Amino acid sequence: MKIPRIVIAGTKSGVGKTSITLGIIFGMIKKGYSVQPFKVGPDYIDPSYLSAISNTNARNLDMWLMGKTDVLKSFVRNSSSNISVIEGVMGFYDGAYGSSNFANTYQISNILNAPVILILDASKTARSIAATAFGYKKFQQHSNIVGFILNKLHSKKHESMCKQALRCLNLPVLGSIYKDENLVINSRYLGLVPATEKSISISNIKKISNKISDSLNMAKIIDVAYNSKNLSMKNKDKKDKKKVKIAIALDQAFNFYYYDNLDLLKKSGAVLQYFSPMHDDTPPDCDGIYIGGGFPEVFGNILEQNTQMKNCIKKMAEDETPIYAECGGLMYLSNSISNKNKVYPMTRLLDCEIHMTNKLKLNYTKGIINASSILSNKNMKAKGHEFHYSKVDYVRNDSKFAYKLSLGDGIKNKQDGLICYKTLASYMHIYFNKKHMKNLIRECTQHMKK
Repeated sequence: MKIPRIVIAGTKSGVGKTSITLGIIFGMIKKGYSVQPFKVGPDYIDPSYLSAISNTNARNLDMWLMGKTDVLKSFVRNSSSNISVIEGVMGFYDGAYGSSNFANTYQISNILNAPVILILDASKTARSIAATAFGYKKFQQHSNIVGFILNKLHSKKHESMCKQALRCLNLPVLGSIYKDENLVINSRYLGLVPATEKSISISNIKKISNKISDSLNMAKIIDVAYNSKNLSMKNKDKKDKKKVKIAIALDQAFNFYYYDNLDLLKKSGAVLQYFSPMHDDTPPDCDGIYIGGGFPEVFGNILEQNTQMKNCIKKMAEDETPIYAECGGLMYLSNSISNKNKVYPMTRLLDCEIHMTNKLKLNYTKGIINASSILSNKNMKAKGHEFHYSKVDYVRNDSKFAYKLSLGDGIKNKQDGLICYKTLASYMHIYFNKKHMKNLIRECTQHMKK
């Protein structure tokens, strides 16, 4: 199967992967190509930018969550555009474990047999940049590195020195980008500010992307993508008949979803209907609700004031409507969110308090199910990740939890997945499997028939 594709990797975090990937996508679109973006790793925020610039939903490719087979399936299934562009995560060889290639960009590039363009930060180097490039090229066999992009250059002379040094590698320099504060995208404590928020100007992102694309050799980059080797992977998906309606919370406060999860919901028999906990009065008529992650603490004042929505969701939960919530969704279903000396009352469904902290919790997580819920039966397993700057204080000592985590915070047997009525709320963002969906669709079907 011929799928034109490239991986955009960096030597480290903060080297400019997202901005340059946006520039590449924008440049391809200017030349008349359609682009399907992907992001290596579990990140939700970078994909929001890739989606906005390409007008196509960006997909995550993560070995920890998905495994090799599902990585390939998702990539092939969603690569219907002219070119697929994959943004890497962290440094090219950085992954889930420091001592191996597991779940890093290098591993994904090898699974996809995709050519790699490596971004080099030239800001504090000249001839030594060749040693860095040579190391990345030779550190592992089959690195697939086919060219470089120089970022944060100071002058024409600086650019010339770096290019001259790189000639010994016999690989092309595919772009030269000069240091410019106007090319910086706004950030927040978990990384970039999601492109779905109104504070982000998509027109400004397009201006940045356009300027970067003008500094790239787009013709050669497109040639690299089209010279990628064929992939051998058959893709057959069976869809169940539509059975239930599930309402998905989607607005500026709640927008962290894996599109593969939403696709699996639809394939398993769900009709998805979207609503805004910030702006709508009630959820749409539905048989179940899914509230994803996001930044409810940032929009606490708006969520607090929408009492009709909060009361409606609480009443639906008490009537045993199946509700699945993760991270930001858990925070929304709590008694309150405390942030910067302000306390925002939430739905008061879960008897717990959320407090924002200065400490980041960022882990892959693996849960053993020790109590049945709407998503999983006892003794099943779930994989996911958590990333948040908050902690939860449980008011009740008899709170019931669905998971014991063998990973996460470095604490063995940490509990997560609060159960209340037919509601399951956790910090862990789960990557759904078919068993999860079978349980959730069954619960929603039973509720529909009441």
